[in-house]
Amino acid sequence: MKAKKITALLLTTAMVAGALSGCGTTPAGGTTSGDAAGGTTSGDTTVASGDIIDYDMFIAMPGAEINEGNEIQEMIAEKTGVRVHETWLTGQTADEAVGTIIASGDLPELIDGGDGMHALYEAGSLIAWDDYIDKYPNIKEMYSDEEWDRFRQDDGHIYWANIFCNTYGESTATIHNDEAFWIQARVLEWAGYPDIQTLDDYFNVIEDYMAANPTMEDGTANIPYTCLCEDWRYFCIENAGEFLAGYPNDGSVIVDTDTMTIVDYNTTDITRDYFEKLNEEYNKGMIDPEFATQTYDEYIAKLSTGAVLGMCDQWWNFNVNVNDALKQQGLDLQGCNYVPLGLTAEAGMDNMWHVYSDTQNISNGVGVTTACEDPERCFQFLNDILDQEIHNLRFWGVEGVDYLVDEETGLFYRTPEMRMQCADTEYKASHMCNYSYLPQWGGTSRDGINAMLPNEQPSEFKSSLAEPLVNCLNAYGADNYVDMIGSVVAETGPWYPMYSHSNAMTNDTPGGVAWNRMGEIKHEYLPQLVMASDFDAYWDLYMEAYNGANPQDFLDEMQAELDRRAAAADSE
Repeated sequence: MKAKKITALLLTTAMVAGALSGCGTTPAGGTTSGDAAGGTTSGDTTVASGDIIDYDMFIAMPGAEINEGNEIQEMIAEKTGVRVHETWLTGQTADEAVGTIIASGDLPELIDGGDGMHALYEAGSLIAWDDYIDKYPNIKEMYSDEEWDRFRQDDGHIYWANIFCNTYGESTATIHNDEAFWIQARVLEWAGYPDIQTLDDYFNVIEDYMAANPTMEDGTANIPYTCLCEDWRYFCIENAGEFLAGYPNDGSVIVDTDTMTIVDYNTTDITRDYFEKLNEEYNKGMIDPEFATQTYDEYIAKLSTGAVLGMCDQWWNFNVNVNDALKQQGLDLQGCNYVPLGLTAEAGMDNMWHVYSDTQNISNGVGVTTACEDPERCFQFLNDILDQEIHNLRFWGVEGVDYLVDEETGLFYRTPEMRMQCADTEYKASHMCNYSYLPQWGGTSRDGINAMLPNEQPSEFKSSLAEPLVNCLNAYGADNYVDMIGSVVAETGPWYPMYSHSNAMTNDTPGGVAWNRMGEIKHEYLPQLVMASDFDAYWDLYMEAYNGANPQDFLDEMQAELDRRAAAADSE
């Protein structure tokens, strides 16, 4: 076994070295621009090592730093002339971290401050994109002119771009990247793959499974259901009511499209019933007793053991760390992977947990700060990393090392060994470099054959799944997670998502004051509501406190923004 591992390591090192040495050379400073349809190309160009500039980037999300000398990072640096050192959120909230950066004046050249981007703008810490968008065709084609205009701030300028949910060519989505009630494949297999439409159906299956299977194969106690309540991630417990009512993820409100009015989902009967159900399950012992106090790291560690049967969460909030951990432990072979269920308040209702069109979140994204001494070069880099060759390096890896190409079809694919390798924490740190919070595409590659992202390659997606997960999808007639959740295909409207406005609210307006106070009250009361011995009495206390936050001020501001967005769309 040791000999095989050493041989494989030597082969990988040799192939990467070969890929690096195969790069051509170009005079100092020089990437070259090309045709916009194919992406501007740094192509086969390479810059001298002395001409590589290093940028710092802060990302207001937890993440794993890659190793110094990371192989693909160095390949990208030699092709673009830029190396980015990413640091991630640790030990603070995003607002605290961004506040510290602003107060210290110690800015990184690049930043994704989450909802703290508006504070950076107010502090004058960001460089406007206006002079660079038209100059760099890869950046330009990320959005239409109308979409770019939506990023404009009060002074009329653009200071950031959200880099997620952009589809190039045709959509190839296999992943439901958003919120759902998730359940392990092993639970559904044990239950005979039942039809699960409501919250009652969901918890009935979990209760039955727990009664028959209190532990995992190794004796670890199963956890029926857990929640995350920490900081802004309390959406895992807070906003299920809007989805159960059949509405899409406007995040902070419901938009009643029949009347074009804002509805507060926090006070609806469906939301009340949802929390009453959680309260009932908690008092049955079906909800993790640690849910109210666990941190994000503790939550991810718990899911990574394979012991948690179900939870409500956004896919992007847990998938990378948890799925890789399950794979590395062989727990995917025991059916510990999660599948999404599009639950509704009543059986037979349409659900909109999954939205099929791109979602433009204008409230945050990546920005270039005033610490950048050469913005021209920085925007050239943001343009270059959208070149197809570099995009493939970021997400597929090195051809022959991380993926292969079918000679007849041109399709990219990975062997089982490559998939296991790409899930390995040490390998990712030393070799892979996604630059995951810099501009990127989903959808179809410029070759018209492959997906921009490996997990959106239909043939690769199904081949990458463990047998219990494949059996589960097949049992429900689903080819992927999008099929599994079964959302209705419907237009969301030009105002969607409304959370892109509420996320940017500040205490400068009565609506913003109310919004912040509503959040504080929900953070305090919702976990207690789940654990209450007298649900009805505690709900009344919660509503009294909630109404004391003047939510109507918030709802009025959201209504005004809905009206503005609808009118702007009509005038385009």
